[in-house]
Amino acid sequence: MKITKAVITAASRFQRTLPLQTLVDRDGRQKSVLKIIIEEALGAGVQEICVVVCAGDETAYRQAAGPDAGSLQFVAQEQPLGYGHALFCAREWTGDEAFLHMVGDHIYISDMGAGCAQQLVVAAQNHDCALSGVQPTREHLLPYFGAVGGQRVKSTSDLYEVERVIEKPTPTAAEQSLMVPGLRAGHYLCFFGMHVLTPTVMELLQQRIAQSGPQDRLQLSPILDELGRRERYLALQVQGRRYALDANYGLLIAQLALSLSGKDRAEVLAEICDLLARRDLASGMENLVEEASGL
Repeated sequence: MKITKAVITAASRFQRTLPLQTLVDRDGRQKSVLKIIIEEALGAGVQEICVVVCAGDETAYRQAAGPDAGSLQFVAQEQPLGYGHALFCAREWTGDEAFLHMVGDHIYISDMGAGCAQQLVVAAQNHDCALSGVQPTREHLLPYFGAVGGQRVKSTSDLYEVERVIEKPTPTAAEQSLMVPGLRAGHYLCFFGMHVLTPTVMELLQQRIAQSGPQDRLQLSPILDELGRRERYLALQVQGRRYALDANYGLLIAQLALSLSGKDRAEVLAEICDLLARRDLASGMENLVEEASGL
């Protein structure tokens, strides 16, 4: 298996503007979220990238991609028929090749020299199978992510044979079907926002679309759940962190994470400490005023 293509989905009506936002990257340079994600894919050895967008958003995304725009393929999702359908819109472009898939509303920060996408691609190529990135996630965050259950691959510390996939499970469903031996209590393996997918995924999506009504929304997690019964499907605990931009304060937290892992870390920490000190001072003064007024 050789991964040379990547598909970035950014067609959600609720998150479509997030990849267009500007952040300061780890090198102190202002870039769009889309540009940061594109660089993550290119760092994994990808040579061609397709971006799935809402119809009419192509111009805005070309501008956000900057110099990379000329080498991108844009595909429009004409109707909001779900995440799985958005991915299927790239079916003709991916053809019969395995590909890297990344969502457009996450920022990824690696804990090691290799980028998060690079870790995923290397593992998928080594094991010659579909593979999803996962991150141990606290139970209270289950409503935000798809989650997997399975068994650790023998003689490894970060690979799992996927047995079940459930989209945004309840804590009860997770406890019943997604417990992973060796994981900390109260934690589950939730999706990282990037996958290496085989052509089988597109075949399964096509079958599900043929069985669905014209307005039915198609999600990806049920397809991945079925994938594990069709062929070998692994999950990799990525050495890094993913930051969902659609969460409360998502852009702020992602920006802080980028800043604190980059060259301006000391400066940013100093500013944060100064901000907290001023806040504590102001709070202390308010308490003194309240105490004085009560005399």
